[in-house]
Amino acid sequence: MTIGGTDVAAPAPVSDVDVDAAPDDPKAARAQARSESKAKAAALADVLAPVKKRTLLAQFVQIFASAATVVPFIGIVELGRILLEPGPVDSGRVWLVVWLVVGGLGARAAFSFLALAITHFADLDLQAQLRTRIADKLGRLPLGWFSRTSSGAVRKSVQNDVADLHYLVAHATVEATAATLSPIFALIYCFYLDWRLGLLAVATVPLYALTYSYMARDLTTEMEKMDKGVARISATIVEFISGVAVVKTFGQTGKAHRRFVDAADEFNDDFAGYMGPMLRVQAVTTVLISAPLILLVNLGVGYWLVDNGWVQPIELVGSTLIAMVLPTALLTVSTAVHTRQQASAAALRIAALLAEPELDVPDTPQVPAGHDVRIENVHFTYPPRLGVPSGVKALDDVSVELTEGTVTALVGPSGSGKSTLATLLPRFGDPDSGAVRIGGVDVRDIAPTELYRHVGFVLQDVQLLTMSVRDNIRLGRPDASDEQVHDAARAAQIHDRIRELPEGYDTVVGDGAHFSGGEAQRVSIARALLADTPILVLDEATAFADPESEAQIQQAIGALMVGRTVLVIAHRLGSITHADNIVVLDRGRVVEQGRQDELVARGGLYASMWAAYEAGTTRQDEEIARGAVTSSEVAR
Repeated sequence: MTIGGTDVAAPAPVSDVDVDAAPDDPKAARAQARSESKAKAAALADVLAPVKKRTLLAQFVQIFASAATVVPFIGIVELGRILLEPGPVDSGRVWLVVWLVVGGLGARAAFSFLALAITHFADLDLQAQLRTRIADKLGRLPLGWFSRTSSGAVRKSVQNDVADLHYLVAHATVEATAATLSPIFALIYCFYLDWRLGLLAVATVPLYALTYSYMARDLTTEMEKMDKGVARISATIVEFISGVAVVKTFGQTGKAHRRFVDAADEFNDDFAGYMGPMLRVQAVTTVLISAPLILLVNLGVGYWLVDNGWVQPIELVGSTLIAMVLPTALLTVSTAVHTRQQASAAALRIAALLAEPELDVPDTPQVPAGHDVRIENVHFTYPPRLGVPSGVKALDDVSVELTEGTVTALVGPSGSGKSTLATLLPRFGDPDSGAVRIGGVDVRDIAPTELYRHVGFVLQDVQLLTMSVRDNIRLGRPDASDEQVHDAARAAQIHDRIRELPEGYDTVVGDGAHFSGGEAQRVSIARALLADTPILVLDEATAFADPESEAQIQQAIGALMVGRTVLVIAHRLGSITHADNIVVLDRGRVVEQGRQDELVARGGLYASMWAAYEAGTTRQDEEIARGAVTSSEVAR
């Protein structure tokens, strides 16, 4: 992977890290924390490489602003000396000092403004570059990556992680430089006045540094532990909410709720066990750099120095004022360190995203000669990801032929590989071995834009964008007329529902248009029908349709399937009885294929599935007749 012109090893995707995989051994945990810290630092350095020269320039400019910061303190001391001298006040010297102070304040403001302007423009360029690179990267990733990656994770990478770099680039670098150099220049002046005043100004800082280092000794490890605790709580919340209907049905509400309570209690104990002692230490550190204590130490010891004639009162005043600004500088540096840690984590996630393997694009793309599909000796293994261990084989030596203009149905038990096989056609992923060919051409040798002009798909997980319903339907065919959009919607049995929306087809999805699962799927079907691709993949296209409209949808799709090569994944066997070929999968292998009557007569796996389907359908019809369930409940 190359970031900022530097070749680095690709980090492991953050989403693949098991939140419970942290080692129990404290030494191992610290070693892991150090390793992760190095990875974050390397990722941050690479991500910030395009603006490194400009941030260094801003820091150089800030040196002059920091040097000018000490001028007002020098002016106060010199004015005090002039005013306390016996005899008439030399107004010329007074005005000279005043103008020097004004000049110092002006120089500080000008150089600080210039330094921040440099970093802000650098930040704007960096954000534009990163978002452009991420968007370009997302455009080259296989579609299967999006099916196993949540939209929230994608949004976090594009928006939140890039935004997390803003404060570090635009503010923290310059502010940390100012917070470090301004006290140094001021302390140099204190030591110039008298070495005892210099030591007095920093009298409480060593104690603060010692206590703070004690407090932060395990900060990284403990923060990661807290993050994992929050992740466990979030997981139990999602589990409870998403499965609330199931747990209530089986009377397990208390048990499911107990998992969340246990996770929260564990987090609370860990958090309290770490933060309790740390809060006491933090209280001590706060006192050590508090204004009253600094003032007390400087004036108390300073009085003794003045009383012995070692320093002048006005010099003590100047050094005391300088000592009072040190706490602000320390807090600014602490904030900058925290910001850098946060930005490092964001940079690591960005680097992980940019390191994701891309969809291979052929150097010399080919165009299919026809619309028949041949799946030849395909093997496919799931890529490693959270919840799915590496090496799980989904397809094992699968070969299927889809003759142009025919309908092929994929059936089989849950987890048999139906959806995996179907999604290889639009290249959600590529097989480990074997080939998927369209018109005699391997799909890996077809340009993605050309491929999606030949292959359309309707999946169970419907995605509608935040735009008008009209634009959602003509997403794959932007030049379609309103009449063509309406015809596609009518064919998908969704036209009347759209007309009922506040602004009809102009209603924005998520704003005025809130579709149920079945309605959203019919909008998706309309989108696929309008795209008019010669090859169509339907993953349980009527899964959420009401029984009353399913027949019409099947009839409309059947009419529009004429002349197309269609691959259907179905759990309702009754919807694919007229398919030209039914392929039965079990554990990733083809165990049977043929027409409906042939498979039933063969008495194999499909025959047993068909018998179970008929028995279930008969039982549902009887329950509907008795009024035990409604037709909409059966559909669900």
